[in-house]
Amino acid sequence: MLKFIIRKSLITIPMLILISCIVFFAIQFSPIDPISYSVSPDVAGNSENMDALREHLGLNDPLYVQYFHWIINILKGDFGYSIITGQPIAEILALRLPATIELSVIALVLSTFFGVLLGLISAIKQNSIIDYFSRNIGVIGISIPEFFFGIIIIQVVAIQLGWLPVGGRIGVEDTTFWDRLPNLILPSLTLAFGMLAVLLRYTRNSMLDVLSKDYIKTARSKGIPEWKVYLFHAFRNSMGSILIILVFRLPMLIGGSVIIETVFMWPGIGSAILSGVSSSDYPVIMITTMMLAAAILIASFLVDVLAALLDPRIQLD
Repeated sequence: MLKFIIRKSLITIPMLILISCIVFFAIQFSPIDPISYSVSPDVAGNSENMDALREHLGLNDPLYVQYFHWIINILKGDFGYSIITGQPIAEILALRLPATIELSVIALVLSTFFGVLLGLISAIKQNSIIDYFSRNIGVIGISIPEFFFGIIIIQVVAIQLGWLPVGGRIGVEDTTFWDRLPNLILPSLTLAFGMLAVLLRYTRNSMLDVLSKDYIKTARSKGIPEWKVYLFHAFRNSMGSILIILVFRLPMLIGGSVIIETVFMWPGIGSAILSGVSSSDYPVIMITTMMLAAAILIASFLVDVLAALLDPRIQLD
């Protein structure tokens, strides 16, 4: 197992290098000139000042030199500066990452608990009222876009009923978590609803597939109580695909949801990505993209390890 983990971890290194090359050179070859957004029109009209600024930022160096400087600085913990605001990117991430993690963790916990619970009950009570109700929730959650569901919740709960704030997030330094909770309810529920629907359907289908196996019939023939059959025989053996879905949700803890954070004016990483793209702030775009890529690679690595733990035959392959 240790060799399997080492081999899989070593594979992620060249993949991450390849992704960094794609991200860096794709941005460099784009027709957008980020310098023009960061200077006044008077400076932009002076070619000498523009050349001096490019030289100062190292944009006149060969692309391979710029790439190696960028990678070395990242390894040192220096993510560079925003061209638009001049703010260190590390500071931007430090301010916005807690908001995204707070929103994503709550949405992940809610969707996991209720998605697995409803999927489990739906499979056990197949073709019952609970099953039809759960299946309808799954279809609705997958069919309705997140931004549309968020707009509906804002209109009904926040604007018409006035129960909760429309959006935004209160500063961490000034308030406790419980003070921020009213602002957190609507975006977390919106983000959790789509995840819940997917997890519900996977849990139900996995449980139904396992319940049709011969060893389930054997366990019942031995007189094992039904709750033990469902919990220790069926549910445990159906956890493989469920765990894979959960692990692939981990990148959301880094990237958050751009759409949800935009709809609810949530100051997280997702809104920073959108702001960077709209203003052509390519240093911010590159760093946030690399963070998302690293998170996805880590999630893929964890999926491989979990799959190998659940099925040792995978290690032989």
